[in-house]
This record gives sequence, C-alpha cells and structure tokens, in this order.
Amino acid sequence: MRNRRGLCKRKHVTGASQNIGLLFPSVSAAAPCSQTPHPARGARLKLGGPVGMEPPALRRAGSEQEEGFGAPPRRTAGLGRVSNLRRSNSSLGKGHRRQGPFGSSDKHQNLSSWIPENIKKKECVYFVESSKLSDAGKVVCECGYTREQHLEEATKPHVFQGTEWDPKKHVQEMPTDAFGDIVFTGLGQKVGKYVRVSQDTPSSVIYHLMTQHWGLDVPNLLISVTGGAKNFNMKPRLKSIFRRGLVKVAQTTGAWIITGGSHTGVMKQVGEAVRDFSLSSSYKEGEVITIGVATWGTIHRREGLVHPTGGFPAEYSLDEEGQGSLTCLDSNHSHFILVDDGTHGQYGVEIPLRTKLEKFISEQTKERGGVAIKIPIVCVVLEGGPGTLHTIYNAITHGTPCVVVEGSGRVADVIAQVAGLPISEITISLIQQKLSLFFQEMFETFTEGSVVEWTKKIQDIVRRRQLLTIFREGKDGQQDVDVAILQALLKASRSQDHFGHENWDHQLKLAVAWNRVDIARSEIFTDEWQWKPSDLHPTMTAALISNKPEFVKLFLENGVRLKEFVTWDTLLYLYENLEPSCLFHSKLQKALAEEPERPACVQMHHVAQVLRELLGDFTQPLYPRPRHSDRPRLSLPVPHIKLNVQGVSLRALYKRSTGHMTFTMDPVRDLLIWAIVQNRRELAGIIWAQSQDCTAAALACSRILKELSKEEEDTDTSEDMLALADEYELRAIGVFTECYRKDEERAQKLLTRVSEAWGKTTCLQLALEAKDMKFVSHGGIQAFLTKVWWGQLCVDNGLWRVALCMVAFPLLFTGLISFREKRLQAVRGPARARAFFNAPVVIFHLNILSYFAFLCLFAYVLMVDFQPTPSWCECAIYLWLFSLVCEETRQLFYDPDECGLMKKAALYFSDFWNKLDVGAILLFIAGLTCRLIPATLYAGRVVLSLDFIMFCLRLMHIFTVSKTLGPKIIIVKRMMKDVFFFLFLLAVWVVSFGVAKQAILIHNERRVDWIFRGVVYHSYLTIFGQIPAYIDGVNFNPDQCSPNGTDPYKPKCPESDMARHEPAFPEWLTVLLLCLYLLFANILLLNLLIAMFNYTFQQVQEHTDQIWKFQRHDLIEEYHGRPPAPPPFILLSHLQLFIRRVILKIPAKRHRQLKNKLEKNEEAALLSWEIYLKENYLQSQQFQQRQRPEQKIDDISDKVDTMVDLLDRDRLKRSGSMEQRLASLEEQVAQTARALHWIVTTLRDSGFGSEAGVPALAPQKAAEEQDAEPGGRKKAEEPGDSYHVAARHLLYPSRRVTRFPVPNEKVPWETEFPIYKPPFYSAERKDAAATDPVGDVPELLSEISFNAVDGQTDRRSFHGPYAVRGGLPLNPMGRTGLRGRGSLSYFGPNHALHPVVTRWRRNEDGAICRKSIKKMLEVLVVKVPHSELWALPGGSPEPGETLPRKLKQILQQESWPSFENLLKHSTEVYKGYMDDPRNTDNAWIETVAVSIHFQDQNDLELKRLNSNLHPHDRGVSIRWQVVDKRVPLYANHKTLLQKVAALFGAHY
Repeated sequence: MRNRRGLCKRKHVTGASQNIGLLFPSVSAAAPCSQTPHPARGARLKLGGPVGMEPPALRRAGSEQEEGFGAPPRRTAGLGRVSNLRRSNSSLGKGHRRQGPFGSSDKHQNLSSWIPENIKKKECVYFVESSKLSDAGKVVCECGYTREQHLEEATKPHVFQGTEWDPKKHVQEMPTDAFGDIVFTGLGQKVGKYVRVSQDTPSSVIYHLMTQHWGLDVPNLLISVTGGAKNFNMKPRLKSIFRRGLVKVAQTTGAWIITGGSHTGVMKQVGEAVRDFSLSSSYKEGEVITIGVATWGTIHRREGLVHPTGGFPAEYSLDEEGQGSLTCLDSNHSHFILVDDGTHGQYGVEIPLRTKLEKFISEQTKERGGVAIKIPIVCVVLEGGPGTLHTIYNAITHGTPCVVVEGSGRVADVIAQVAGLPISEITISLIQQKLSLFFQEMFETFTEGSVVEWTKKIQDIVRRRQLLTIFREGKDGQQDVDVAILQALLKASRSQDHFGHENWDHQLKLAVAWNRVDIARSEIFTDEWQWKPSDLHPTMTAALISNKPEFVKLFLENGVRLKEFVTWDTLLYLYENLEPSCLFHSKLQKALAEEPERPACVQMHHVAQVLRELLGDFTQPLYPRPRHSDRPRLSLPVPHIKLNVQGVSLRALYKRSTGHMTFTMDPVRDLLIWAIVQNRRELAGIIWAQSQDCTAAALACSRILKELSKEEEDTDTSEDMLALADEYELRAIGVFTECYRKDEERAQKLLTRVSEAWGKTTCLQLALEAKDMKFVSHGGIQAFLTKVWWGQLCVDNGLWRVALCMVAFPLLFTGLISFREKRLQAVRGPARARAFFNAPVVIFHLNILSYFAFLCLFAYVLMVDFQPTPSWCECAIYLWLFSLVCEETRQLFYDPDECGLMKKAALYFSDFWNKLDVGAILLFIAGLTCRLIPATLYAGRVVLSLDFIMFCLRLMHIFTVSKTLGPKIIIVKRMMKDVFFFLFLLAVWVVSFGVAKQAILIHNERRVDWIFRGVVYHSYLTIFGQIPAYIDGVNFNPDQCSPNGTDPYKPKCPESDMARHEPAFPEWLTVLLLCLYLLFANILLLNLLIAMFNYTFQQVQEHTDQIWKFQRHDLIEEYHGRPPAPPPFILLSHLQLFIRRVILKIPAKRHRQLKNKLEKNEEAALLSWEIYLKENYLQSQQFQQRQRPEQKIDDISDKVDTMVDLLDRDRLKRSGSMEQRLASLEEQVAQTARALHWIVTTLRDSGFGSEAGVPALAPQKAAEEQDAEPGGRKKAEEPGDSYHVAARHLLYPSRRVTRFPVPNEKVPWETEFPIYKPPFYSAERKDAAATDPVGDVPELLSEISFNAVDGQTDRRSFHGPYAVRGGLPLNPMGRTGLRGRGSLSYFGPNHALHPVVTRWRRNEDGAICRKSIKKMLEVLVVKVPHSELWALPGGSPEPGETLPRKLKQILQQESWPSFENLLKHSTEVYKGYMDDPRNTDNAWIETVAVSIHFQDQNDLELKRLNSNLHPHDRGVSIRWQVVDKRVPLYANHKTLLQKVAALFGAHY
C-alpha cells in the first residue's frame, strides 16, 4: 500500500465550465492556478484479479437513462431501473430523514458492504510522464498525480508500455474507498453524507443510494442552482431576498437543491442561505436538503475522506488560504457526490454526471395520496459566464424553466436587460454593448464569432419567454424568490401542450405537492379556468392523505361538496392509506388478524368494529357488515398503498365511482372520524365546520380521542390527543350554549335526540361516556337533569311540600303540589297520584326513608333481638334484603341499549357503589349462613355486624344528590387515594422501628400474635401517644410480663438482670430510636399527609362542582328508571316486571325523556337550526380571536411590514427608472461627443469627410420599455422575427451535428456575414437510390436539374426559382447554419403532402359541441414510437405516388384508392415552405396542406375511413383529437391546423 501525491494541473476557469450538449452543466469551483503540491489522494488497496475489471451488471442498470436529452424520455416508476441492485438490509424507510453521525453499527456495516459492491472510483493504471511539473518540481503523470500516488502496478512495465496515455484505456474502475458521514471540524456538529463515485456511475445507482441508504425523501421539486464559480458581490438586500426565498421554497415544497458543492461562488451563497436558515426558529419545521456534486480531483484536503470501510464520521477542515488552485467543500451542504475520473486538478468532470442525475430524477414519479407527478425541475441562475449561458440555453431548449436573478451580475444581467425586448431588437451590436458593460474585465477575450453565438443563444432563450422568468427586486410586483420560482414552474406548465383540464390539473398537482396554497390561490384558481367540483376530487384526496388542511379548505371554497366527494371507494382508500405510525392503523391490523378468514384488505365493518370499541358498546356499528350481494369494493393492500403509473389511479377511481351513491347517511361524519383518529387538528376542524350534527360530532370526537390517548405509548402524542379532546368539548359547549340561549326547549331536545349517524346514541350519552364534565356541568344540561329529577312536578316545589305529601297523602289533591302539565294541574284523580309517585325525586326520598327504616331494624336486631331462632323482625330484614337483591338483579339485566349480558355486567361492576352493594349482599349471605348453623351463631352475628358497616357506607351514595354534601363526598373519595399511598410510606417506618425495637428488647419471642403486637400494633399506637412503659426502663415491672413467654395473656419480659430486677437492654439506644421514630412518623409523615390532603382539597375544590354535577346524572338516571315503590314493597313491581319481560316477552325501553327518536321532519328542522347557530358560534370565535390583544398586535405588525415593503419597492422602482434614464442620457451624450469630435476632425482636415463614418445617435427609449415584463407574450409574427426558427436550432435533430449560430439579422442571404462557415452534413439513407448524393463534390451534383422536374423528382419551389451557388441550391428563406441536405432526401425543395382530416366533435346526443359559441372540430392524428408529440398523417410521398408514406402506414391497402378520391375533392389551405428542424441551407421542405372534412357523422366515407384505420407497425397510435391550441402537436403542424379551423370558423 503506497501513497501518492499530485500536482495541480494548470487550468484557467472563467465562470462555469463549458461543455456542449449537456442539460445542466454544474458550476465548477474557481481554480486560481498557483502550482502547489496536493496532499495524498489516499491509500490504494491492492486488489486481486485483473486491474480495472468490468463493473458488475448493476452498473449498467441506468445506462439507458444516460442518453442525451434529444432521446425520447422513457417513463420510469420508482426504482424499476435498479432492480439488479444488491439491496442492503439497512435501507432506511422513505419517511425517515438522514441519521446522525453515530448511527447503529449494523447500518454502517451494511452500508460499508453495499457501497463498494455497487459504486466505483477511477484509478490511473499506467504512469506516463507529463511535460508539466508540479509546483514542487516533481514529475507527474498525464492524469495529474505523482508516481507515488499511483498503484504499484501502474509504474511497472506491462502491456501498456510505450503507448500514449489514453484515459479510456489507462483509467479503470475499482471499488470506491471514500464514503460515509462527513463532519466539518471547528463548525459544531455539522454532519453530512458523502460518497466518491466514478463519472460513469449510473444515475439510478446514485438515486438508490440517496433515497434508500441515505434515507432522503423523494423530492417534490428539484432546484438546480447554477452561475458564477468565483466569488462575486451582490447587493445586501438582493442577497437577503435570494437566500430567504431559496430556502423557503426548498423547505415548504420538500425540494432538493443541487449545486457544485464547493465553498465559492454561487455554491457559497446557497450554503450561507442554508446556514442562516439552520440558525432560525423555523429550522425545526424541516430540513433543507442541499446536494453538492463536485469533482473529486479538485477537492482540497480530500485525503481525510478516504476510508476503505467508510468514514463514520470522517473529519474535514476548511483551508481556503492553502487550497491553491483546488477548492474546499462547503460546510453548509448536507450531502456530497464527489465525481472521480482518475485525474487531478481537472475542473468540470462532474458536469456530465450531474446532468444525467438531474435528468434521471426529473423523470421519476412521486406518488402521494394517489396523485402521481413527475418531479419538476427548475434552474436558478446567479451571475455566471459563458458556461452558464450554455446551461441556460440547454435548459430552455429541453423545456426546463429558468429563473434569472437580475442584479447578480454578468450573464444574469445581460439576459435580464434584453428579456423584455422583441427578438428583432436583440441584435449583435446590442449584445456586444451589454457584454462590454457587464464583462468589462474579459470583454477583450470575446471574438466576433463568440458574440454571434451569444446573440443566437440569447435570441433563442428569449424567444421561449414562457420558460424564462426574470426576478427583479422590487419590480413587476415580485417580492420573493420562492414565489418567482414556483410561478416559473407553473408558467412553464401552462406552455406545455396539454388539452384544457389536463394542463390545469397538472398545475394543481404541483401546487399540492409543494404545499403552497398561496400559489394555488393566485395562479391556479383564477378566472382563466372554471373548475368543476368533480375535477378536484383526486387532488382533494391527495391533500387529505398528505395532511394539507389549507388545500382542503381551498377546495371546499371552490365548490367541492363532501357529500359528493366521500364515496365508498374513497373512504376505503383513505383508511387503507392511514399512516403506519397511527394507533388506529395498528388497531385495524389487529381487527384484521382476529378475523377467522384473515382478509387481506380493510373493509368498513373492520373500521366500525374498532370505532365501536372507542365510542362504547352503547352505540350501534357505524358501518354494517357487507353482504355477499353488496357491490365489489376497491381492493388495495394494507398498510403500504402505492399506486404507480400503470396501476389504479385516483382519477380512474373517481370515474368508476360515478353513479354510486354514498353508502353512509353522513359522509362528513366519515371524513371527520378519519381525520380525528389520526389526530389531525386543523383538518378535523375544517371538516367539523361542515358537519350537520355538530354537537354530537364534537362529543364523539372527544370520546374517540380520550380513548386513543389511553392506549397511545408516545407521551407527546397522548397529550396532544387530550388537548384536542378538550378543544372539541369546548366546541360542543359553545354550540350548545348558542342553542340554549336561543331556545331552551329545543336545546334540550338536542341532548336526548337519537342520532342515527352516531350509532343511535344521544349527545348526553356521548358526553357521559367521554367524561366531558365541563359539558355535563353546563347550566342548560343541569336544568334538564333537574327537570328529569322532578319528573312531571314543577321544579319550584319545595322539598318540604314533597315530604308533607309523602307523609300526608291526601294533601296531594289540595293543590299543595304544582305540576308542569296543565292537565295534571286540573285533574284530581289517580293520574295526579301516579305522576307524583313516579317522579324520581319522590322515589328517591321514599327509598331513603325505606333504607333508614332498614338500617334501624337491622341495628335493633343485632343489638336487641338476635335470637337463636329468627324473630319476625329478623325475618322482615331477610325479606327487605331479598327485595334489594331483586333490585340489583334488575339493574344488572336492564339492557335497553342491547349491549349484551357480558358488556352490561362489565358496565354494572364498573360503578363503585354497585361493587359495594354486591359485597354487602354477599357478606350478609355469609353471615346468614353462619347464623342459621347453631355452632356458628356467634360468628354469624359478628359477620352481620361487619356487614352493617357496609350498609351504612352505602348512605354516602344517597347523599351525593345533595349540593352541600355531594362535593364533600367526592373530596373524601380522592383523599382515600392519598391515604393509601401514605400508608405505604408509614408502613416502612412502622415495620422498621417495630422490628428493631422487638429484636433489642425481646429474645426469641415465638408467639406470632405477640410478635405482631410488638412489631406493628404497639409501633402504630406509639404514633398516637401510647408509648410502651418499659422502653426506657423507668417503669419496668417483672410482674407485668412473662419471663419465658408462657403466659398467653402477658408479653414476654425484655432483656433484664433477674437478680437485680433491672433491664439489661441499652436504654439509651431504644430511647434514641423512639425519638427518631416519633420525629419522622409524627412530625414528618403526618404533616406530609396533611399537606397531601390540603393539596387534594385545593385541587379538587376547583372542579368539585363539575364532578358533582357530572356524577349527579348517574343517581338521577338510576331513580328515573327505578320502580316507584320502595323496598320491600318493590317486590310487587319486580313481579310485574318478571311477567312483562319473561312471560310476555315485552322488550325493555329507555324512557323518552332520556332518549328520544324524533320524526324525520322534526329532526331535519332541529339540525338546520343547530347548523345556523353553529355558524354564529364560529363567527363569534373568529371575532373574539381578532379582538385578542396578541392578534391585534400581529395584525398591526403585518400591516406595518406590508407598508414598508411597498415603500421599499416603490423606492427601488423609482431609483431603477432613474438609473435607466440616466444611462440612456449618458449614452446619447457620449455619442454626441464622438460626433462632434468627428466634425472637428473633418473641418480641421479641410474636408467634409464621409457621411458613412458619422455615428448615429442612439434612439431614446423610455424606461417603461426597459422594464417590460419578460414573461409577456409577444406575437410570433412580430417584425424581424418572421424568419424560420426551427431550421436554425443549434442542435440538428437526432444527430450530433451543431449548426453555425445564425442570429435573426444574419438570416437573409443578402446580408453580409463574412464569418459564416457552416458545417456540411448529408445523412446516408437506406434507400440510397432514391436520394441525392452524400458529398458536395460538383461532379456528383452536376447531373441534378434544379428549378425543374428532374425525372420523377419535382425540384421546383412553390416560391418561384431559387438561387444555385457552387452547384448547391440556396434555401429561399435564408441561412440555417448547416450546409448539405441533412437527413432529407433531396437537395432543394422536398415536397410533402399533409391532409388535415377533420370532423365535428359531437356529444352523446349527436349534437355538435361548442366552445365560446364556436363549433369544435376533431382531427385525425398519429403518433410514432419514441415520440411525445402527435402529428398529421402526412409527409413526403414516394416518387410517382400520391399518398404520403405515413398515411399508408395507418390505412389498409384496399382503402388507398378511396382516400385518393377524397384528396381530389379536398380543399387546399396552404402551399409553401415549412419551418422544419431538418431544413438546411441547401435542402428544405415545402408542403401542400389540404382539408378533408366530414360534415355528417353518418357519412359513408367517414365510416369507411374509420373501419380502415389500422396501423401496420406496432407502437403506432391513431386517434381523433379535439382541435385546440394546446393540442400536443408539432409546431408546424399546428400552423396548418389553425388555418383549417379558421376555414370552418371553428374553435382553436
């Protein structure tokens, strides 16, 4: 293993590196050329086997994507192209961000094995001495490295000896040795990821590394930042705006930013933007992914990154002073891809790989929520040189939008200055003038040819204004760079050839993916397009799944109705796309696992099962179990749902769902539940505002959230759920308060109304089950409960009246008691008595009297009349108890909600008082059993005495109805919990002191009862002052104890001297222990208990009223459904109940007063009234929010900021306008001075001179023209731009031939163009006999007769005779930048025929469709493989033939004559030159376009044509396309189609 050192190869870098044919040339680092020795490149491992062996097959996985941009793009889905990758077990999930520097060792180990297997580096394997030396004077190889830095095999003689150094042969691939985590020393813990890759590494492998092993989320947007590689100055305000906007767009949209990665130029600006963001408060909201693609051979101090097994982490330090001609990595980038070609000091190596990587990423499809979009890409330009211009040109050429920041300098400013001008005004002289202004230092290096090339490229860039956006600080209404970037992407999307809805839908998908609702409001939801609600359904689903509430709100504002949106398939799809981390998702999986059939898919009855567990068994299932006759459902797997391009799309889902009615009664409820179970606060709030049964919905949400919070393991999530549950409880209170203020009676109806949508339950039941104490303690609900408590009696009856009527029954008919109903007030019969005794308040007091009588009789029997044979009083107690048992049994089996016996039993025993009742009854039965056995008579009395205590404790429940005693009982219950925990602490001290005391005083006490007394009992009594008399030896008396412990009634004597009758134990120790014990037990622990009681009292006292009001309902409900007769007379009611339930089989019914099912009309009116008051509540909440002092301060701050921005922009606009006017004035003054100088010189020479030499004054231009909108749409036929455009594109189609740049002003042959030297190109064709010769030899061309019919070839032009120069014809439309015939068949005109076959577009009824009053046409178009655009079925006919070749390919041969007949009766719409990219200076296409229109849909010729349409080649597509300006058709064919539409007055 040997180290090697290299020398910097001298390379002058100006601006960005130049490379022709690349989409996105990266910005290379600046390379000042001081020749300094470079540190070691790293240790090289000696590998077994041949050096430079072929890489594994996986490296060829992405080769198909590595083609140039001219190749047709192929659809890719996910990582389908990297199926051969050896996947690591440590692949991170898509949802995880990159890990910290010290992740698990297993992940690092797996990564260390995966990367060398799949990613390679480049090594020079043959040392060839270079003529250049390093700065240290060392000999270097042609690759730039010294001999020591080469492998040992590279310096030995072998097969390459004596040959010239060739990078293709002498640089070979080996497993990479630089990857892992990178930490920048001295800059805190800034941790990044890095990898050294070969320049030939497939993009698919790198993309797999980033998304799977580095754990990066697939981006929603790709931002490629390019520009100046050297440090440049920007205005402070512009710099701040750029940094803030770039980071904002990256953070809000989830974008990747790709730069050159070095700490210089534009890359440094991006890094500093990320640094400023990381220091801001919004850093926690999301991380900005910044990827640097740099050249490995130009990185300073790269030897620290070499770790053959991976650096975890590798330390890297910035050293700008000592970097020389190399460059340092920027510490603010998060990921680095270091491209290696085996050389040292060569800049620009990374450009091809970066180009291919960006292209590959932009072809990937990201799916979220069923909506799939190709990842959009945008190029952001700051400053820059010639390489940057080439980057912009290639990006614009291939449809990538560019945002140019004006004011950043050089290229950016040149383009910004001329972007608003017509093409005819962008001349060579103007560009030369701008170059002299913005490239002052290097202007002298520009040749005439380079200026011409700049002019041509800038003209082509500006010509496609829809892809070019100029960001001007404070001008044109632009404020932020992020808005400019996103607007540029949407503007570019509008320019793409999509028909109508497809274009706008694509823009909306982009906005949703970026989560930029502000862009959607300003750019998409405008008057330009009227959205149908159904068109928004797929994106609505995507917004719901990806949790973008602002978009959901926007869609609702624009007409989406949830009742139409939420269908069976939609709801299933939403539940199948729950977040895997969601607790509800795991509960669904558990429900699926419990199914006996183990279904693979979630169904709605599974959801209903889980929801019933959360809501409670008192509710009915919200979704019924489907029957076999139900319609089929969408079958998608759970939990990970991915709809790829070839799979089921959401749009297809909605198309299939049309016609299906929503299967639930309340779709809004279904959507609300879906949002609530995922704890999505904002989304649920928006949906709740749309709900009908809003009070029940809020209470149900509160119940679901509280139940979920009990099972949630994450503490923060659980707290969020509880907070959201409280919020919905307050919403329910707010709506109910509005209703109660408006109408008390209708508000109380809302409480007991049976809600079919929420499982046939009521608001009151939901609130009780959710333990919403604030809601239940509301005054309106308490008034309702009071009304229920008093039954049909008036609530203003005093209790003394009720008690008096209970004692003196006849007073009931005197009018002492008032009733609510006038009927009862007037009647004096049994109805009055029935209403009185059925009132819960009367039943309660009768039961109290009965219970007190029972306790008195029970006490009398225990103390006075407990005989061996039961007396009549004791028998009466037995009968009384039997009636209590019957009542408890009735309560246990009373099931009006049909919960089932098990659930009802669980509900019954969940109440503490029921447990106490059952315990007392069982204890009574045990005591009675003992009492009836003579041998255990006394034991039975003891058990019954203890049971009496339990029956007395039951009185506490009776007193809970009291407003005075009820809250105190609640406090006592809470304090009992404190006592339990206190006893645990007390037991520690009691046992510890007792054991120590017993062991010191008593020797070997074997009696268990006396051990218990000494350890526990005496120690416990000591706390209350009963100190043992002998513990200090003062009151020691041997007569009071047993020396041997044989007396069962005396304790064993302590350790003592029996001779002297004195204690022998250490008295000082026992006294000290006693003092410490009393100190801690009496003072510390008892005061702690008092403090706990005080804290509990203060804490509970605040909510005691709420708790009492909440628990009051249970007592009221109990006595509301209780038989009126008190025990033991209640047995008569039980007998009647037994007959009704068991014998007559009459089911139990809940009283209408607590659960009332309304008629449909009444219910609809009640819900409408509730919705109206809900809107009032929401408005009042918004008003209160605005009135808060904090909100007012925020509003004022926003207004001040807006005013400041407006003033700044106005100032900048004024100053900019003034600067432009001054510049124009200075230019005119300078030209005037030159003119005067010329006049003086001429007069001095006594002559008048030549007028041709007089400089012309520059025309004055208003500042408004200079500030023209760059994106403004110019007419294609603007003066000076009428020359052919497609025929002058620099890259010839499908060939690697570059045209000579021809600006507009140099197109005419009449214009002198001395430097015009176009290349010659004539393609060889398979049918060589039917084409002209390939070369330009005059002898070969002399036989061709131009401007005449040459055999079967017509070489005459529709535009008249054309010139022939040097034996070659000249294009009548001017120069194209290429000589020869190109890929055409003939020199001169190549005649073509383009039949435009049309028919009227009709609807299902056969009526002609119209748009903007005009009729709509359909045209026959064809698309060949590997093409994204459609074309007219025309082209060049074979010699002697009539029909074009392309038309024959789609028509069956027997139909050719009939179509020729149609051509004879067609209408000619155009004849002449076609601006085709295949045209050259010497060959061009001229066509005849004819219109074949079928007026009637029943035309026989039309039917014959449709029946004969059959493509002969596989992959060729045919269809009737609606005629529209956005039809994806070739540009020159669009021109012909527009003429046909104008011929028929149809829409275009």
